[in-house]
Amino acid sequence: MPSRTPSSVNTGKARPPARDRRPASSSVTGPTSAAAARTGVVFNVQRFSLHDGPGIRTVVFLKGCPLLCPWCANPESINPSVEEFLDPDTGEVSPAGRTRTIEELLETCEADRVFFEESGGGVTLSGGEAMMQHAFAIEMLRRLQAVGIHTAMESTGHVAAPVFERALEHLDYLLMDVKHHDRQEHKRWTGGYNDLPLRNLSCAISRGIDICVRIPVIPGVNDALRDARAFAALLRSLRVERVQLLPFHQFGERKYALLDRPYRMAGVAALHQEDLLDYRDLMRAEGVEAHF
Repeated sequence: MPSRTPSSVNTGKARPPARDRRPASSSVTGPTSAAAARTGVVFNVQRFSLHDGPGIRTVVFLKGCPLLCPWCANPESINPSVEEFLDPDTGEVSPAGRTRTIEELLETCEADRVFFEESGGGVTLSGGEAMMQHAFAIEMLRRLQAVGIHTAMESTGHVAAPVFERALEHLDYLLMDVKHHDRQEHKRWTGGYNDLPLRNLSCAISRGIDICVRIPVIPGVNDALRDARAFAALLRSLRVERVQLLPFHQFGERKYALLDRPYRMAGVAALHQEDLLDYRDLMRAEGVEAHF
């Protein structure tokens, strides 16, 4: 089998999503059939996670995302269907996602209950965007809460308001990115405007949900000090007092080659905490407690 290589050109600069890619302007609506609530397409189940909510957690990664962020570290999460990784060097093929029943996943999560109880942890739904499979995801959240397991979700917020509000009914904790403070720049870099994410974040705040707001700080996209100041002003307007800064990394680069997709962040230098100290300090001076 001939090897395949991504067609991106290494410029050392971030590039917005290609215009011929799947559009991401519409919000998540997702399937609503009874079958959709019984099975989901999952690309990973990560146990003993310490970075996706409080305590020790089991993280279920669901496929499908309405956005096209060029820095995405899990490109296999974007397409909602089962895919294949093809190693261009060896020709080895491996699955990128598979269909799982809700009973399978609940059994896996239940096996970790002792760790949840000892650490104050639980289960986190992630993606992609978990609400791309909202019937399945909401049913799983509901059933987890029904047996006393703490629930969390990582979300882009680019979700139809009624869907997002139904999910909030079964959430104990929400992790949500604010990717850009400027509406047009958010559209330019992710394929979707920030109206819905900000509306849904405001809704979650008004409901008193425990929330971790995060900013992925990306070179050439939102890493200037003027961005830090604008982010602080936006978050203050939403009554957000704390935000986690996520420095850009290159951990997902290899996956683009395995999926035969162009990687538009090729050659862009990773950021480290020490690179963002002035950024953090400016946000703090502007009234938002930024941390790593």
